[in-house]
Amino acid sequence: MTAVDTQIERRWEQFHTWGPYALLAISVVPALATADPHAPLAKWYMAWALLGAAVVLQLWWHSTRPGGPDRRRRPSPAGTAYYVVRWALAFALTWINPFFAFFAAAGYMDADETIPGRRWQRLGLLASAVTVAGAQAGGMPFGSLVQWAVFAALLIANSGLQMVVAHLTEQETHRAHERNETIAELERTNAALQQALDENAALHAQLLVQAREAGVADERRRLAAEIHDTIAQGLTGIIAQLQVVANTPDREQAREHTGRAMDLARHSLGEARRSVHNLAPVALENDGLPEALKKTVAEWGERTGVRAEFTVTGTAEQLHEEVSATLLRIVQEALSNAARHARATRVGVTLSYLGDEVILDIRDDGTGFDPLALPARSHAGGFGLDGMRARAERIAGTFTVESEPGHGTALSARVPLVRHDQ
Repeated sequence: MTAVDTQIERRWEQFHTWGPYALLAISVVPALATADPHAPLAKWYMAWALLGAAVVLQLWWHSTRPGGPDRRRRPSPAGTAYYVVRWALAFALTWINPFFAFFAAAGYMDADETIPGRRWQRLGLLASAVTVAGAQAGGMPFGSLVQWAVFAALLIANSGLQMVVAHLTEQETHRAHERNETIAELERTNAALQQALDENAALHAQLLVQAREAGVADERRRLAAEIHDTIAQGLTGIIAQLQVVANTPDREQAREHTGRAMDLARHSLGEARRSVHNLAPVALENDGLPEALKKTVAEWGERTGVRAEFTVTGTAEQLHEEVSATLLRIVQEALSNAARHARATRVGVTLSYLGDEVILDIRDDGTGFDPLALPARSHAGGFGLDGMRARAERIAGTFTVESEPGHGTALSARVPLVRHDQ
């Protein structure tokens, strides 16, 4: 129930509580003004006694009004007794003076609050209409057939009016009930939606944790492959060169193999440093993803001598660290592949922010290849294209490859836009 509905309900409660007092006071003033001062004392005593009884009845009924947040009365036997006694007092007062019909009209206000059953409520309304119509016809008892005819017409009019009012009130009550049910259903729906959002947030956090753990495992596999393919092979070569040196008496040949061993050692040291550097995306420590990618692409272009361009489209947002690290690693791997295999003269990297997703495109004009001719992805995953695809899939993204021999390569990664504060 809204604040406006609560205020309206409070006003109705005040009207039902103080309305009979007001109608009784309104009845007394014109009744005293038009009373016959020469009337018998018994009639005066009777009128004041009935008036006092009406006041006492209202005070008693007022004292029994329920408190608490739901202060609306419910039909009950006590309410029926109150209604009947008040009607009898109003009928008697109206018999004495027709102006007490104002007090009799109080029966129109609260029949639904006091009398159980719609049939009995309508009977109570008819009884009040009889009293009011009798007063409107000139007061009871009637002295002529004309008054009886006027009374019958007024009774029909009052009853018809009450039926219309009762029907409208019933419809309004029904609409209010439906409105309250709708509000309650919306509140339940909102609560269920909030619960679903909370559960989704918890699931999202769990997925990020799992993605981070999977990323750690993937980094271990990648480093294992890099160490095997670079450092381990370099050390094997060094050992082979030193064995030749140890077994040859020729000093020139020994010097040559020693030089080769030193070159392999320097190369292995560089590979080791590169692997350590790649353990974490250092480029993201002080910069956002667009700045980190711009620097990465520029440095790669300077190092390889290939024209490299970086472009951002859409409104850049601060992404979750896991998403930023994944996209940066994909670009690093793609550029590394381009340097080793593509023999490209131009490379373009585009980062696009599109509403609820981020798209990363890497294109080159290199030699290209046939994607269908690549070996199948192993169960344990791989490096290069398979590694980039695995990275994107771990954060609920996709990775596609378009290439053709002699026509370059286009890589595209689509991942959800997960903001930094989520």
